[in-house]
Amino acid sequence: MKSRIIDHKPQLEEIINNCKVCHLSMVDENNMPYVLPFNFGYADDEIFLHSAQKGKKIDILTNNPNVCVAFSGDYELKYRDEDVACSYSWKYRSVLAFGKVEFITDFEKKKEALNVIMANYVDRKFKYNDPAVKDVNCYKVVIEKLEGRAYGQ
Repeated sequence: MKSRIIDHKPQLEEIINNCKVCHLSMVDENNMPYVLPFNFGYADDEIFLHSAQKGKKIDILTNNPNVCVAFSGDYELKYRDEDVACSYSWKYRSVLAFGKVEFITDFEKKKEALNVIMANYVDRKFKYNDPAVKDVNCYKVVIEKLEGRAYGQ
């Protein structure tokens, strides 16, 4: 089975919107990769994320905002011959989003970001308490390039 490039934006966004978890790839000060899973929201060519105020990922993103975000789904195990291990593979679709992280510090903008994140999981509006919004770190990935692939489709 061969992979197929997906470059039609509505298809790329469909893959992103069907995902519940993304993986954020960063590069630390020692030029080492660092990847973490996140829940997320997607709107208007931006990926919204949140986390604690401090930690390794915040240190990395502060020093190097260049990131790659991976999304994948629609997994299905395939095989040509059920008795031959090498004939097994996965059918799936994936998107890589390349961009830069921008931290969101404005209180109202943080609530907007949290609303985008929550909309990916629950179809309703939420209230936020001020201390929680103040204490959370919100950021967005401004997408510069999207790449999609379908394998086994």
